[in-house]
Amino acid sequence: MSLLDTRERYAPIGASRDGRATIALVLLCQVAHFLTFAAIPLLLPAMRDDLGLSFTQAGILAGAAMVSYAAGQVPAGLISDRYGPRRPYFAGLLAWSILSFGFGLVHAFWLAVAIQFVAGAFRSLLFAPGLSLLSAWFPPQRRATAMSLFHLGGAGGSVLLSLLAPPLVERHGWRATFMLFAAIGVAAAWLFVSRARDRQTEAPARSPVLPRLVQLARFPILWVCSWLQFVRFVVAMGFNFWLPSFLVDDRGFSLPAAGLVVALSAALSAPANTLGAYVSDRLRNPPLVIGGALAVLACAAAALPLAESPPLLLAAIAVYSVFLGFYFGPLFLVPVEVLGSRVAGATIGFSNLFANIGGFTCVFALGAVRDATGSFTRGFLGIAAAALAGVGLAVVLGRMRGRALAQGTAEGAPVERRAPRETG
Repeated sequence: MSLLDTRERYAPIGASRDGRATIALVLLCQVAHFLTFAAIPLLLPAMRDDLGLSFTQAGILAGAAMVSYAAGQVPAGLISDRYGPRRPYFAGLLAWSILSFGFGLVHAFWLAVAIQFVAGAFRSLLFAPGLSLLSAWFPPQRRATAMSLFHLGGAGGSVLLSLLAPPLVERHGWRATFMLFAAIGVAAAWLFVSRARDRQTEAPARSPVLPRLVQLARFPILWVCSWLQFVRFVVAMGFNFWLPSFLVDDRGFSLPAAGLVVALSAALSAPANTLGAYVSDRLRNPPLVIGGALAVLACAAAALPLAESPPLLLAAIAVYSVFLGFYFGPLFLVPVEVLGSRVAGATIGFSNLFANIGGFTCVFALGAVRDATGSFTRGFLGIAAAALAGVGLAVVLGRMRGRALAQGTAEGAPVERRAPRETG
C-alpha cells in the first residue's frame, strides 16, 4: 500500500477545505437544531402549565412530530442518495426552525400538535442526509466515528440549552426563549447552505425507488438492525423526553436543577458516543458494542425509579447517559457496511423509520402510564425489558454480520454487483 493510500484510508476528515468546512457546519447546525428539539422536553413543565396539558397530551404533542418524522425517513434517504445530502439537509433545518418559531406563538393544544406534525416531516430531512454528508468525508474504516459526530453536535446543543434555557425562561418565559433558539436555527441553516459542499464518492443510486426498496428489504440483516433501532429509540426517547418531568414532578427538583442534571447527562453522552464508535472501529465488531451497551442500559433503566437518594439517582442517570449513545455509530454502520455506501441514505432512513416508531410508542406510553399510576416507575421498568430484548437481537446481528462479511458481501456487493469492494 502506498503512503498516499494510507493517508486516504486513515485521515480523520477530508483533506480539502470543503471537507473540513462541511463537517464543522454540520456539527454547528446540529447544535442549533437541538436548541429547539431538546427544548420541548426540558421546558415541558412550563409548557404543561401554560397550555394546561396532561402527561398523556404532552406525549401526544411529542408524538405528533415523531410520527411524521418516522414517515419521512425513507423518502429523505432516497432523496439524499439521488440528489446529494446538502440541499435536503438545508431545507429540513430551515423549515424546522421557522415552524419552531411559530410553535412559540400558539396557545391552542391541537394547533401546537399540527405545527409539530408538519415540523417533524421537515426534520426527517436532517437525519439520513446529515449522516450521509458526514460519512462521505471519512474513509470506510472511520465511518462509525464519522456518524458519532452527528450525535456529538446534538449533545453539544443539549448542553447549551440546559444551561441557558432555565434562567432565560425565568426571566422571559418559555415562548420568547423558544423563539430565540428557533431564530438561531434559521441563521445556521443559511450559513450551512452558503459554505457546505456535497462529496460524491461513488456514482449515485439512480435505480427506480420501489424496486430498490424491495431489493433492500430482502436482506434479513436490515430487519434485525431496524428492530434494534426500535429498541434504541425506546431507550433513548423514554429517557431524554421524560427525564426533566421525572425530576420535577416525581422527585421535586426545580427547573434550574433539572436543567443542570440534563446538561450533565448530555455532557457525559457526547464523548461516550465518539468513544463507542472508536471502540467499534478498533475492534471491528459493532454487534459486541451494541449488545454490551444495551445490557448496561437495561440495568440503569431499572435502577432509575428505584433509586431513593439523590446520589444514587444521579449515579444511575450518569451511567444511563454514558451508554445511551455508545452504540449509535456502530448500529448505523452495520447496514451500510454490508449493503454498501451507495444506498446509505435508504438504509439509514429505513432503519430510522423503526427507531421513531419505537420513540413515539415509548413517549406516548410513558405519559399514559404516568397519568394512570402517578409515577414513571413502570415505564422505566418497561424500558429495561426492551433493552434486554435488544441484547438478544445484538447476538443475532453478530452472527448474521459475520456470515455476510465471510461471503464477501460488504460494501455494496449484494445490492449493486458492479460496485468495487472496499477492503480493510
